[in-house]
Amino acid sequence: MTEARPMGAASAALWEREEEIAAVERAVDTLCADRSSPGGLLVIRGEAGLGKTRLLAETRCIAEQRGCAVWSARGAETLRSVPFNVVRQLLQPALISLMPEEAREYLGDWYDVAGPALGITEPGERQADPQGVYDGLVTAVRRLARRDWPLVLLIDDAHWADQETLRWLAAFAERLEDLSVLVVVARRPADVSGESARHLEYVAAAASPAAVLNALTPEATAGLTRATLGAHADAPFCREVWAVTGGNPYETVELLAKVRDSELEPTETGAAELRALNRSARGGGLVARLEELGIDATRFAWAAAILGTGITVDLVARLATMNHDDAARCAQLLQGARILTAPDPAGTQGDSGELEFVHPLIASAVYNSIPDALRTAMHGIAAQVVSDSGLGAAMASRHLLRVHPDDDEELVAQLREAAREHLAVGAPGAARHCLERALLEPPTPDVHAHVLYELGCATLLTAPPATTIDHLRNALAMPGLQGDERVDAVFRLSQALMHNDQLEEAVRTAEAEAARHEEGPAKRRLQAVHFMWEAIYVGEAISPDRSERLAALASTCAGRDNSERALLMLRGFDALIQGQSAEEVVEFCDRSLVNGRLAPGLGWTDTEWGFELLLMLGNCYAFTDRLDRADSLYNEALHAYESAGWSGGHLALAHACVGLGHRRRGRLREAEASLRESLRLAERVGRGLPLYWNATCNLVDTLLARGHVEQAWEIAEQYGFAPPYPSTIAMPDSRSVRGRLLLAVGRTEDGIAELEAAQKAAAARGRHNPVIVPWALDLARALATADRDRAAGLAADARRQAERFGTDTAIGEALRCAAALESGQRAVRLAAQAVAYLEASPCQYEHAAARIEYGIVARQDADLERGLALARSCGADGLVAQARQALESGHAVR
Repeated sequence: MTEARPMGAASAALWEREEEIAAVERAVDTLCADRSSPGGLLVIRGEAGLGKTRLLAETRCIAEQRGCAVWSARGAETLRSVPFNVVRQLLQPALISLMPEEAREYLGDWYDVAGPALGITEPGERQADPQGVYDGLVTAVRRLARRDWPLVLLIDDAHWADQETLRWLAAFAERLEDLSVLVVVARRPADVSGESARHLEYVAAAASPAAVLNALTPEATAGLTRATLGAHADAPFCREVWAVTGGNPYETVELLAKVRDSELEPTETGAAELRALNRSARGGGLVARLEELGIDATRFAWAAAILGTGITVDLVARLATMNHDDAARCAQLLQGARILTAPDPAGTQGDSGELEFVHPLIASAVYNSIPDALRTAMHGIAAQVVSDSGLGAAMASRHLLRVHPDDDEELVAQLREAAREHLAVGAPGAARHCLERALLEPPTPDVHAHVLYELGCATLLTAPPATTIDHLRNALAMPGLQGDERVDAVFRLSQALMHNDQLEEAVRTAEAEAARHEEGPAKRRLQAVHFMWEAIYVGEAISPDRSERLAALASTCAGRDNSERALLMLRGFDALIQGQSAEEVVEFCDRSLVNGRLAPGLGWTDTEWGFELLLMLGNCYAFTDRLDRADSLYNEALHAYESAGWSGGHLALAHACVGLGHRRRGRLREAEASLRESLRLAERVGRGLPLYWNATCNLVDTLLARGHVEQAWEIAEQYGFAPPYPSTIAMPDSRSVRGRLLLAVGRTEDGIAELEAAQKAAAARGRHNPVIVPWALDLARALATADRDRAAGLAADARRQAERFGTDTAIGEALRCAAALESGQRAVRLAAQAVAYLEASPCQYEHAAARIEYGIVARQDADLERGLALARSCGADGLVAQARQALESGHAVR
């Protein structure tokens, strides 16, 4: 029976935990079986005092007995605003123990990305990408796990972990198959909400079934009572212990310690005093017990609760304004009273001289017992103590957040500095909290607009766009923002409007601000931003004479600064979508470069202009058959984002660009792989963004080219590739690709309707390039039987536009369509011309298709064989099947 279990009071939390311990043993054994073992994740849930911490301690013992390295960390109620606090506790000691060159070797390229978040290196000048930091932290664990295998990570009180740690933990849980490490997480079922709750739910879903801890049964409580006080404890006394504590192991241990200290006899007579003893061990009783130790000990405990972490006698003495000897004496008193204790040596690195509360319940009780006004004042003093200790504004900010607003200019300055430090390590959420608190102070009139601007920058990609829009609009409405800072605020506001699908408003915002400026770089930058948003807007034309105005403005540009270079890129892109001469498009684009490369300040990771401009430049080269230049730009983007650790939306964009380059060349397998990776990354950022839609459109287009129609339809269904369409342009055109998909799955009427909608939308915006908006060629083929005259007219118009554009691919594709509408020798002649053009094109898929079609109509076996070889090299399975069928049917002359 449980009651007979010979277990001491120190092991109270392990009574009736046999199943949980067995689960831990199985998980540890699985980890230790082989270096290639997949990772494991266990979650322990239970209310306060039910033994989560003790079960983690037992996990440590089990793991260490099997030769595992064990690292641990713990959340704290008062430290939730400190970004990366828990993950730093977990990983920092192991990395600090390495020489700097060793740490850099283990983390590789991620050292400069994740290192600042872990506190092992200084942040760079550029704002860190949060997703990149989380990926870097996951990589850090993966590489350390190889060195320290078998590795077990213990996280206690995860419900109090900072949001950045929980987001990392969720990313970690997503990749457990690649990580040979066991993670054990203990948390309460409540005490968490919002984003933190969402991350914890994701972790729980990825874990083995959670171990849910229950209170001790009366039998187990009796066994524990007799193990602590002696076998003579009678049944009524034991039942009363259970009734008073509700079977809570922590409260049971504390109550029994009180019984032993008071020398109360464990009999039915003594049972009447248990409730009074229990009150003295918790809540108000604990506070009374603390007060009995004296005012100095109370002040010391209060100061320790304010600090929350890094509790040393020296720091507490400074915060509580005590001399060192008195503080040391109080520390001894509080340890003797089971309020404070030295950390478990197994979970710390050496003798740090730090203290911690015996249990989080005690820490919370002490903190909440501090009078409100005094607590606020102590946080203000603590902020100064932390700053004077050289721990930085970011560490002091958690105290400043709790200080009452009081028109304090210095506090505003400290919070702004803390926000900059948070952004530098990849914690924009923490930066946002600091700046929101600074606004409450409030800032002085000359600073107020700057704080709002900084807040808008911090929330740009981490909060609902409407929030950023409000901050930046308010900043611009106030006096204070001038010069480049004001121009940048307008640019970021227009970005937020674009992300909020308010592209027309983004256009008008940039246009109105440009009108306020005199001629010069600032005005040209705003004009470029205005034209840039207009270029990607797919709604009705905002400015009917837009192209003429852009052409006139670009004609004055010689590429003397980045504003002029941006306008040249935009002029080239406008010529591209209108279907003007490809040679002119390339000329404008080439003039925007410096010695064939992007100018300083116009790189993929430079934030002054954003990636949209460079995406237009790359697409200009891609769709004018200058694929070497396009590939160079796209691969430069991929390298730049990977090197900078930008693994969120920017990296998703880079993979989509690389995928487009592969698709244009006809490397369909590679294109599919890149575009699937782009979508995987985009999923982490959120659906509905332009980059998400663009990657989906290109993946559907690639799968159709491969002949994988069912997969294309599944992707369209899975990722919502259907009306309503976003307000931003996709290349190739979304409606055209959707129409082609509908035709491929046999929904001919719907496909024709979609292609006609594409025709109408393209005409409204003057988009006449048949390569970018290829509706005409597919619509002509779809109407070939039902309306031959209209089909022929569409094909003829597409051919004229292709010849105007002038690329081999555009003309060859138009000729392929024309040949498909003809028969006899005219079809043969047109198909031969298509082959001639597409053979000179770098687009191998189109060349393969033209070869096969010519082989069929001309009954030429050699062309079919060559087309078959090209189709195989492209991964165009549909073309391969078409060529084989033609050869096997004997349709071609041998």
